[in-house]
Amino acid sequence: MQERGAHVMGVDQYTSAHVFEDLPDGGRVVLDRNDPSDTAAIRTIRAHIRDIETAFRAGDFSKPFQVHAQQVPGTEVMKERRAVIGYEATDRPRGGEVRIRSSDTVAVAAIHEFLAFQRQQHHAGGHAM
Repeated sequence: MQERGAHVMGVDQYTSAHVFEDLPDGGRVVLDRNDPSDTAAIRTIRAHIRDIETAFRAGDFSKPFQVHAQQVPGTEVMKERRAVIGYEATDRPRGGEVRIRSSDTVAVAAIHEFLAFQRQQHHAGGHAM
């Protein structure tokens, strides 16, 4: 999975930190470079985050499928309910994040399912330190 992830994201996940945080109205996906001087990797992360925002907004969850080589829980509902889910990419000092929001309880449950799977697969945190 790490090799597929590096191919899809363009950065080595071992030298970056993922966070998949549940929030009451959805959640967020954070990807930060461990080395703040690696500006090339930080630019790559930010581009990847913007790509994720655009793809997810369109109901395209092929990148998570490519990384995990399986259907990712929650994505079918997120695709079906994409009209009631908002995505917002934001640059961070060492990378970026995608904030996912919805007032639809079914969509929020699917977002949480998606994030829980990602946390487990990536051995990642559920909130930023």
